[in-house]
Amino acid sequence: MDNSEKVKKFSTAIAQIKSELTKDVVGMKDNVDLVLTAIIAGGNVLLEGVPGVGKTRLVRSLSKTLNLPFSRIQFTPDLMPSDVTGTNLIEQDESGKMSYKFEKGPIFANLVLADEINRATPKTQAAMLEVMQEHKVTVAKQTYAISEPFFVLATENPIEQDGTYPLPEAQMDRFMFKLIVGFPTTSELADIVNMTQITLDETANAVLDGETILEMRELAKLVPVIDEVLDYTVKLVSATHPELDGAPTVTKKYIKYGASPRAAQALITAAKVRALMDGRFNVAYDDIKTLAYPVLRHRVKLGYNAISDKLTVDDVIKQLLAEVKH
Repeated sequence: MDNSEKVKKFSTAIAQIKSELTKDVVGMKDNVDLVLTAIIAGGNVLLEGVPGVGKTRLVRSLSKTLNLPFSRIQFTPDLMPSDVTGTNLIEQDESGKMSYKFEKGPIFANLVLADEINRATPKTQAAMLEVMQEHKVTVAKQTYAISEPFFVLATENPIEQDGTYPLPEAQMDRFMFKLIVGFPTTSELADIVNMTQITLDETANAVLDGETILEMRELAKLVPVIDEVLDYTVKLVSATHPELDGAPTVTKKYIKYGASPRAAQALITAAKVRALMDGRFNVAYDDIKTLAYPVLRHRVKLGYNAISDKLTVDDVIKQLLAEVKH
């Protein structure tokens, strides 16, 4: 099978997944695209939105369409690291001999919803994010691998901040994307009400499996990136640093801290998947520009001037894209 046939097969599979997801998920078109991009690229997603906008339903429906095990962890201040990763239990066999047996925690699934991750203590957050980074759990010097593909969708509630533990910048950097889920439009809200009156269960059918997702990931790695697009990506990420020589005006005025090298890695990795989803075997400038928002919005720290001028991080990224030319 040549590359053109592989690309066609890839984009067809994505279209089938989206079609199935529309049975359970109303709206969120752009966010669905980005979540699928992250799953195939091997990244994780931080989702910010008020309760009840369909975050859990999206992940559950995805687990059905991709035919992958799903688990949900509700983060609370009293949640311990072992409640997430699992723990050793003492067992007694028939002869009365005692031995340890590892009881796997809810993190041992392919798709994990980490609900309100900022409600857990830093110790539990660190355990969770370590698994996201390493894709393995170590308990009592014994290491247990997480089966691939492994994807975490963590949520944050932007309204209620009492009793929360905001993720440090170094931990936020582990997420490939930060997505914002807005309140649905009146027509979408009507569709949600009508859909849930029929059934609260997900009705999407399986389209792919984990093995196919991993094959799609390997294909994405082969997508070429020309030097000019790579240079533009590096220039864009470097332009978020006000301390560097030649930093754009918008950066010097509004940005306090810039994005890490992981931002450039995420942009290129995700752009390759986005190209295939669009039926192309090459990365375009538009891929980088579109993905700049979800990749940079949680990696760029705004300064006082941005707050004073009532600018959001997306406003600053928009100005940055206008200033950095390719």
